[in-house]
Amino acid sequence: MNRRQFHKTAAAALTAGWTGLSSPAARAQGRKLYEGLGRPPMKWRIQHSMQINDWKPETLQLAKQLGMEYVNFWTSPDRYQEAVQAVRAAGLEVAKIGNGSVHNVAEITLGLPGRDEKIEEFKQNLRALAAVGVKTQLYAHMANGVWSTANERNRGGAICRAFDASKTPTAAGSNHNSPFDRLYTEDELWKAWEYFVKQIKPVAEETGVKIGVHTDDPPGLTLGNVPRCIFSSFEGYKRALEIADSPNIGMGLCVGTWLEGGDAMGKNVLETIEYFGSLKKLFVVHFRNVSSPLPHFYETYLNEGYMDMYKVMRALRKVNFEGVLIGDHFPRMTGQGPLGQVYTLGYIQALIERANEEFLGT
Repeated sequence: MNRRQFHKTAAAALTAGWTGLSSPAARAQGRKLYEGLGRPPMKWRIQHSMQINDWKPETLQLAKQLGMEYVNFWTSPDRYQEAVQAVRAAGLEVAKIGNGSVHNVAEITLGLPGRDEKIEEFKQNLRALAAVGVKTQLYAHMANGVWSTANERNRGGAICRAFDASKTPTAAGSNHNSPFDRLYTEDELWKAWEYFVKQIKPVAEETGVKIGVHTDDPPGLTLGNVPRCIFSSFEGYKRALEIADSPNIGMGLCVGTWLEGGDAMGKNVLETIEYFGSLKKLFVVHFRNVSSPLPHFYETYLNEGYMDMYKVMRALRKVNFEGVLIGDHFPRMTGQGPLGQVYTLGYIQALIERANEEFLGT
C-alpha cells in the first residue's frame, strides 16, 4: 500500500464513523494500515516492568491493578522456578531476575583471587535463567557498588537518595564500604573486563540470555581506589561492547546515572539511546531523573529533575526499544505502601502511551 492509498483508506474509515480506534475492528484496521506503510504494530512491545520484593498474591494483585504485564525481582537461583510459576499463575510475566551474588563482583571487576569461581557461578546463573524462560539479565560491573551520601529531601519532604562529591570520604558503597588496599589502574580494569566477557559470551549466546550492563553509579569518579572508567561514558560502552562482540551482551542504560554524569558522558542520553538502540544493543533501561549533574545530585520525581523524561521516552519509541524498562529508586513518600513506586509507574505508563500515540500519529 502506498501513502496515497493509505490516506484514501483512512479517510474512508473516518467517514464511516471510525473515531479514535474505539472498536476492535477499527483497531485491527488501523494496525493493518500502519503495517502497510512498514510501520510497527499499534501496540508498543516495550516490557514495562514493576520491581517487586516478593511474589505474594497481594503483591502480584497490585501489579495487575496498576496495569503491569511484567515484573522483576531479586532472588537466588534455587527459587527461580517457584517465583516464575507464581508470577505466571497470576497472569503476569517475568521480565528479568536479579541475583546479587553475581552482581557488582569485585573478584570479576578487579581480577582478584576467586574470579574464575565467580565467573563459573555467573555462567550457571545464565543457565538457570534460561531454564525458567527468562531471557534478560541486568549486570553491574562496579567493584564496590552504588555510592551515596546522606539522603536528602525532595518535593514535599519526600526522602531521596543523593550523592555529594565534596562528601566522598563519608560516602558508602552498596557492597564494599572501605577502600581497596591499593589504587587500581584503568588498564587493569579493561583487561579484567575482557577476560570476563570472553568467558561468559559463549554461554550467553548458547542460552539466549541477553546481558545488559548497568551504568556505573555515580559515573566517572575514582571511588574506594577504583576508577570508574568503563561503563561511565559513551566511548567506554562502545569500546566494551566491541570487545564483547556478541549480540547477547549490550547496554543496561540507567537514565538517571547518565544524567548524573552530564557532559562528561560524551553523548547525552538521547544520543546514546539513538546509537545503541539502533544497533539493538539496548536491553534494559532504568528510568529515573536527577536534580543536576555531578558533583552533587539527588534523585527526584520524574517530573522534577533537570531532564524532560518525555523526550527520553520518545527516543526509546523512535528506536522501537522492546527491552525491559524499569522505574527504580522511588521517592519515599508520606503514608503507607509503595506510594512513590505507584506514582512513578503510573507516570511512566502515561509517557509510554503518549509516545506511542505521537509516533503513530494518532
